[in-house]
Amino acid sequence: MIRRHLLHCCLLFTVPVFVGVQRMFAWGVDGHQIINQLACSALPGDVPAFLRNPQSINAMSYYAPMPDHWRGLLEPELAATTAPEHFMQIETVDAVLPTLPRKRYDYVRALALAQTSHPDMVVTAEKLGMQPYQADEVWERLKVAMRDYREMVVTKEDTTPIEEEIVFLAGWLGHYVGDGAMPLHTSNKPNGWLGPNPNGYTTEHKIHGLFESEFVHKNVKAADVSPLVEKQPAPIGDVFDQYMVYLRQSHALVETTYRLEKEGAFGDSGTADGKRFAVQQLAAAATELRDLIYTAWIQSADPVPQHH
Repeated sequence: MIRRHLLHCCLLFTVPVFVGVQRMFAWGVDGHQIINQLACSALPGDVPAFLRNPQSINAMSYYAPMPDHWRGLLEPELAATTAPEHFMQIETVDAVLPTLPRKRYDYVRALALAQTSHPDMVVTAEKLGMQPYQADEVWERLKVAMRDYREMVVTKEDTTPIEEEIVFLAGWLGHYVGDGAMPLHTSNKPNGWLGPNPNGYTTEHKIHGLFESEFVHKNVKAADVSPLVEKQPAPIGDVFDQYMVYLRQSHALVETTYRLEKEGAFGDSGTADGKRFAVQQLAAAATELRDLIYTAWIQSADPVPQHH
């Protein structure tokens, strides 16, 4: 009942906003749920069993669209604050910053400084997005919770509350990882081609929702995506750096997304190439999320440096 209510609210509140700012919503409910379900199902056996059981898989699915639910028309302050966490206009960021800072507020300050050199552009975090910072920070929250879980197991405390927190944080993280696999969430062309357009790509906003929501809803199931999720987890070294590689891999597919739309790949039943592309990106997100969760578990065992 609760899950159905959340999904109804997601659709109710996002549809009016979606028309004007489509870059905010990636994959719709269906794609986000597929990503979270498959990531949870693909966790290896050395991750605590509570994170892999059917209840957690169901909860991960429930939490998958939640960050979009936080951006309804009735919560304008919350919506304005959280919108930039779902995207980053990588080509614009690269054009105005020589290097990308690792910390959110260093990035905000760097953009403020860059604005003085680019008076003809809007160079703000609200405009250019903060996607990797949100993903990295939620991942660090997950790692902290897993560290607390380890300590509570040792002290034989009731771990039920921290288990629930871990599942929530993993599900929350999954939303942003899913956003990162949608190429248009990494571009300054989220809602139609901008600038020189020799190939005649669409300039209409509908490409965003057509691909990530309508096409996926009608044509893609978890069973289509599951075989492409990497079977063996790959622990990540530097999470921020690796996550930027992941985002840039998506960004490299922006023009491919537009080309496929021009070919009719996302129309109604679409084409085999369109489905293959959607499945590929959903599987990439599920793999990335699984590896991030696994890495958080591994690194949660690291000793904590003492403050002096």
